[in-house]
Amino acid sequence: MDVLEVIRKERVVAVIRSERVADPAGLAQTLVDAGIHCVEFTFSIGAVLDAITEAIAVQDAIIGAGTVLHRSHATDAIAAGAKFVVTPTLIPDVAATSREHGVPAILGGLSPTEVLAAHQAGAAAVKLFPANAGGPTYVRALRGPFPNIPLIASGGIDRSNAHAYLEAGAVAVNAIDVVAPPDLVASGNHDEIRRNADAFLAAIR
Repeated sequence: MDVLEVIRKERVVAVIRSERVADPAGLAQTLVDAGIHCVEFTFSIGAVLDAITEAIAVQDAIIGAGTVLHRSHATDAIAAGAKFVVTPTLIPDVAATSREHGVPAILGGLSPTEVLAAHQAGAAAVKLFPANAGGPTYVRALRGPFPNIPLIASGGIDRSNAHAYLEAGAVAVNAIDVVAPPDLVASGNHDEIRRNADAFLAAIR
């Protein structure tokens, strides 16, 4: 399955960052049922590799690893079953490791120089972070010189502004905390997470 193709189609990646994930598989299933197949578990989670291993058992879930800061993070996440890896900044070692394993890397960048460097390093897409530093207007400006570099807006995205980033040219947005807030993830409140997912998807359509 082409990860970027799914991201382009659904226009959202659910980012999970909580000290504890009560039920990784149940969480992934809830998001898939809502229509969000790409789920990113960040390395801020204490047992992130276990969470990835449990979540990949969910049919049709595309599980990735986020806040990947070192080559070893990428190697461990891919071994656990991650189908994509995400960095908050430009880390060439992570791109190289992902490429060696045939797994797409989404590298972080903000300035035009960083966006181009991430693309040249082999990023399948560039995580524009923090996107709220420039807002949708900044995304639109970047599309001018870089029309063929997929940008995923991340940081400060919620139901009120997600659609504006997509209209400005981002291929997708990262739903951080707004769909699956840490307290709901830790308590396993999947009913509320489903309601959040439904509301977020409605906002970007």
